[in-house]
Amino acid sequence: MTLEWYFLRVQIGREDRIRKNMVARLKQAGLDQFVPQVLVPTESIAEHRGGKRRVRKKKLYPGYLMVQMELNDDVWFALRETPGFGDFVGSRNHATPMTPDEVENVLGRMDESKTQPKLSVQYNKGDRVKIKQGPFENIDGVVEEVNPEKGTLEVAVTIFGRSTPVSLGYWEVEPI
Repeated sequence: MTLEWYFLRVQIGREDRIRKNMVARLKQAGLDQFVPQVLVPTESIAEHRGGKRRVRKKKLYPGYLMVQMELNDDVWFALRETPGFGDFVGSRNHATPMTPDEVENVLGRMDESKTQPKLSVQYNKGDRVKIKQGPFENIDGVVEEVNPEKGTLEVAVTIFGRSTPVSLGYWEVEPI
């Protein structure tokens, strides 16, 4: 049995439900040994809101499922008959399997975000912000540098008529 990974187009916003229906349909048809994995590619995103850290799931590719399977006629028809299924990624009449590098990239990204969630920073260089806490509370500034790995911002604030850079966490500021 040769298992390969494929991307499937599905209805956006219904990926989890379609995945669940697809797995149930394959199990009912006795084809689950040909399709060991059906995944909704997601990554974990960490956010700070209201002083609390929250981790949420974000879909890497909205409207797509990643399926490991041995593609044969029975599996093809079982998948095509699932409500919400669009098409295989590839040419119209032939599904194109993913390369091993593509599979490793997507699965590695998913595993990496489970152990260390990616920080969600919505600020860009040049954005005007107001500091919410600390010694510079209620002072306006301009974002000079964004460090998404650490979740910090370099903000230029004006103190005594001089621009001074201040390093802050992105949860310590709010947009103006």
